[in-house]
Order: sequence, then C-alpha cells, then structure tokens
Amino acid sequence: MPAHDTPNPLHHERTHLSASRAALRAMREDVEALDIKDVTANWVNAAVLQRQMDDRIKALADLSHTPLFFGRLDYLHAPGVELAEGAEGERFYIGRRHVHDADGDPMVIDWRAPVSQPFYRASKKDPLDVALRRRFGYTGGELTAYEDEHLMDPAEAAQTSKLLQAEIERPRVGPMRDIVATIQPEQDEIVRSGLSGSVCVQGGPGTGKTAVGLHRVAYLLYAHRERLARTGTLVIGPNRSFLHYIEQVLPALGELEVKQATVDDLVAKDVEVRGTDPATAAVIKGDARMAEVLRRAVWSHVTTPSEPLVVVRGSRRWRVPAYELTEIVEQLTDRDIRYGAAREALPQRIAHTVLVRMEQAGEAPDDRVQDAVARNTAVKAAVKAIWPPVDPAKLVLRLLNDPEFLAAHAEGVLTADEQRAILTPKPARSVKSAKWTAADAVLIDETNDLVARTHSLGHVVLDEAQDLSPMQYRAVGRRCTTGSATVLGDLAQGTTPWATASWAEALRHLGKEEAVVEELTAGFRVPREVIAYASKLLPSISPGLTAVESVRETPGSLTVRESADLDADVVAACVASLAHEGSIGLIAADARIPVLAKALEAAGLPCLAPGEETTSESRLTLVPASLAKGLEYDYVVLDEPAAVVGGEPDERTGLRRLYVALTRAVSGLTVLHASPLPPQLARPGAAG
Repeated sequence: MPAHDTPNPLHHERTHLSASRAALRAMREDVEALDIKDVTANWVNAAVLQRQMDDRIKALADLSHTPLFFGRLDYLHAPGVELAEGAEGERFYIGRRHVHDADGDPMVIDWRAPVSQPFYRASKKDPLDVALRRRFGYTGGELTAYEDEHLMDPAEAAQTSKLLQAEIERPRVGPMRDIVATIQPEQDEIVRSGLSGSVCVQGGPGTGKTAVGLHRVAYLLYAHRERLARTGTLVIGPNRSFLHYIEQVLPALGELEVKQATVDDLVAKDVEVRGTDPATAAVIKGDARMAEVLRRAVWSHVTTPSEPLVVVRGSRRWRVPAYELTEIVEQLTDRDIRYGAAREALPQRIAHTVLVRMEQAGEAPDDRVQDAVARNTAVKAAVKAIWPPVDPAKLVLRLLNDPEFLAAHAEGVLTADEQRAILTPKPARSVKSAKWTAADAVLIDETNDLVARTHSLGHVVLDEAQDLSPMQYRAVGRRCTTGSATVLGDLAQGTTPWATASWAEALRHLGKEEAVVEELTAGFRVPREVIAYASKLLPSISPGLTAVESVRETPGSLTVRESADLDADVVAACVASLAHEGSIGLIAADARIPVLAKALEAAGLPCLAPGEETTSESRLTLVPASLAKGLEYDYVVLDEPAAVVGGEPDERTGLRRLYVALTRAVSGLTVLHASPLPPQLARPGAAG
C-alpha cells in the first residue's frame, strides 16, 4: 500500500487494526469452512488433513492481549523495484503473522519476511530506504500510542524509543513471552542466520540469548518450512521447569510443531533412571573418553572365524574357508559403519561368496538364491558366532559391574582409580533391577548409536549448554549430524562439576566445530545496578569473560541487607515485593526451601513451584537455587547467599550458582543475609 500521512494518525491506525482483525477472522473462518470429504480419498488422508487444518486454525487465533502488529515501515521506494524518479513508496505493517484481505493483499506482514528486516536493522546511519519507522504502544490489547522515527530526516536526532524501552521493561507474569517487537540489530543478525550453519551464542544474564534462539527457530521454520517439516526441529532445555517457562513463545509466533525436551528425556528411553552418581563418578562417566571405552567394548564381540563354513543346498555342499570369512569380517570392520549395519551385511556377504562358487560350477543363481543362502541355518549360526547381537543396556551394565571387562576395554584410556570410581558398588543382576543414573543413560545412548545410527533432525536448539558433559554434547550432536544447531549459554553460569570450560571444546564434542560463536554483551532485562553487583563474582568464576553492560537505569533496584531474624525478614520482603506489579521469585539454597515454605504458609502467603506459574493466581514462586537458571521474575528476594554457595560441592560452583540467583530479577533485587556475604560481594562498592 502507498505511504502517505493522515490527519488523525491514531484513529487511522486503530481503523487498520480493526480491519486487520476482521481479515484474520475471515482467514480463520475460511479454513473452518473447508469440507475435507471433497478432497480426501481415505480415512488416513482425512486424518492427516484434519490435523493440518486444526493446526492452521490454531495458528490463525487472534489473541486479544497480543498486538496483531507492533510496527510500521514507510519505504521511500517500493522494495524490490528498480529505483525510478517519482516512484511511490510502500507502507507495511509488521506483526507476528501474515494477514491478508479478501483480495489477497497484505494487511500485516510477518516479522520474518525480508521486507520486515529493516524494522530491526534500519538506523540513521543506514536507513535501508525507510523514510518512517513507527512503533505502536498497546494497553490491554488496545492500540493507545505511536512513536515515529524519520530515518532520512537530518534534522531529527537519533534517540532511544520510549515505547521500545517500555515494552522491554513491561512486568512479567507467567511464562516467557516473545520479544518479536523488541529484537535488537545484533540479535536480529543471529535470528536470521542461515539454516546450513550452526551458531553458538555466549550471552550473560538479560542479553536475550534464549529468546534469540527461539526466534531463530521461528525464522528458520518460516524460511525453510518444507525442509524442516520433513526433518524436524527440537528445543532442548536444562529441566522441565525451564521448558514450561518457554513453551508458549513459539506457539505465540504461530509455530506449533517444534518439540521440546531435556537431554535426560532424549536418552532415558531404554532404562528407568532411579539412581544418582557421586560427583567424581558422574564426571568420569561424562568424559568423552568413555566413548572410546564403549567403542572397544562393542566391537570386542566380533571374533575371528576359526572354522570353515559349509552350506548345503540340495545335493551340493558349498565350502567357505575360514580365511575367506576372516577377509569378509575385516572388510566390514574397516568400513567404519555401525556395528548393527555391518552385522546385517555379513550374511549377504557370505551368501555372495557362495554364489560365486555356484557360478564357477556352472550354475546361474539369481538374487532369490542369494537371499535363500543368507537365511540358511548354517549361515545364521556362523553370523551369530562371528558377529553376535549387542544389547546396549546389557553391555553398559557389564562394564559398570565387571572390573575385568571394564579394565580390558579401558586400558590406556581410564586410570585404575577412575575405573574403580565408576564401578557399581552393589552390582545389579539385570537391566531392570539396576539403579541407573542419568550419566548411565547417556552411556547407553552412545552404545545405541554404535549399534544403530541415531535419527538426525534438521535443526536443534540447545539452551543452557554450558552445563552439559562431553558425553551429553555427543548425545545432542547425534541428533543433528545432518542438520544444524543453535547453541545458547553463558560460561559464567556453569554449575555442574563437568561444566564447559570453553565453547570451542563444547562445539568439538557436539560435532559442530565450524559453528560461529557470537557474543551478546548488551543487557536489556536486568537493571544496571543489579548486574554490576553480580559481576563482582566474574573474576572468580569465569576470568576473562566480558561483563554484561545493561542499558536499563533503574535507581534503587538493588537492596542488600543483613538480618537478625532471617525468616521473618524474608517473608516481609516478599510482602513488600508483592506490592509491585509483576512476578515475584523467592530464591534460596535448596536446603532452605522447606523452612521458607513453612514461613510463607504461616504468614498466609500462597506460593508456587517453578513451572506452576500458569496454574494459579499467585504471583510468588519459591525457587530452589538449583532450578533458577533460565527463569526471570520482576522482583527477586534472595535468601542467604552463603547458603547458596555452601550448597555446592566446591566454592567456584557455589559462586556460579549465586551468580545465577543474583541475575534473575528484571526490576528489583533484595538480598537478605544473616551469615557474612562471600568476600567477592563484600568488597568496597557493594551495595549496603
């Protein structure tokens, strides 16, 4: 549509919003009115088409409190048209999904479309042929304000958008929401990076790395929908609470097909995880060297034939000497294929050798004869003896139960002490009775892949990646060997004993060494005062890492206070925080959670557990420090930092856990302590 001014802009924009909502409603009604009986030949096709239609109807939902469009671009010239003197420009409204009128003309352009990109990238220095960028402000779903930038007007100075700032700082209640209206240029560059390449995003608290990863998935599905529909996409998070927190972002953008899982969900399919490892054992089991131990153990089952094979067909006997069988086995082992695939090929290779003998004797066997020979009882027996089947869970169980078996395959890989550390104290009798740990499930998954190739997806997003072990990286990497990955994390927030030391190392284990590493250092959520306080820990937990520079100036956002009656003061701080709009998180060391839960109950303050935010009217969540990663609350009350640090096996991990807890607030943070603060926070300059 041509760009031109109107005498009453706000009225004009509200009129366009109403017309766009009506057009979206008509699009939805058109889909609902379709009769699948006219276009399907059988019930299978009907079921598939009905599911597609149901998804389309959901994607066309008009959410009353979600703006249908949030911006407008007035181009100086029509995009994609060769510039000509006097050529009229075009106007586009930018929103979460495409909307067109009855004639098919666009009323709202999807934010992912190429024509929408200048909304995020255009600037005074590089206006990208945009004469006007207009942002819209909403209250309760109603359009109430607008703000203009005349990018080609030299008389108008560049300034920070107040509507943009207000949207970034809008209080948070419930699950994570999309940031489609507030994507920054450096974030947009990552979001729109191509499907063929993998990207690793290092981002401190509040830099939007999780949102960037999710929006990149939405963009890739828009740009490569057919390909990703075939190959699939997956978002991997650290725990179920985190996945509950982010699960509404992609559906809000109209993407309903992306699956979400934890690493444990991916690997714990063959066994039930009921046990836990000591930290020492977990670190060793998660070490990449275990892949070599497992490889040796799997292939140790292949034996060198010592007896010739005799195949009887009718009145003839066909003999394959042991040395020829050995040559076949060596050829298969040299091919670098999966154990199971090689085992399936072995009977056909033997049968082919027999067919050569038949042809030399003047017979003319065909493929049916070869298949019959491959199924011959003698051939089956030989294959079972030479190349027996391997049960991955049984193999791992034997490795962890049998010191001699482990020593035979870990020689030169694991030390004697390391071998003793991973042996099960009380050997289990069977796979079902074993108390498998999360690390054991990853070992079984690795073994499964040695036997049969793991299915690869088109794209995988891995969030909070800094906490994965090398073996867990390998498990994720197996699921995108032919696809790409978006890796998200913050080295300073690594809180597992096996946390990643560098992204180069992590990407090597993931099998994505070619991935581009991007660093986000501009903070948009956590107030400057809060992030500066938390950053005092960086020299101790991640030396050399760039501290986040927050763009948010929120005076009085940080309070650090010593308490003589900690439980009572924590409850009082929660009451004070609830006087503000938005969500409240009370974060404490895991061991303190039962005590604080009783104190809140006694005070008549209902609270939620992480992940329950959408199931209750309560705005207060009681968060164990171990589950705080990736979550955000408008106001945070942090209980006893020393207890958070002391709840971890070593000081560095404890300080990293504290860094996570300190950076969950997006409006205000209150830190209460009875014990002395860690010395890093008690240094001059700390808030008092």
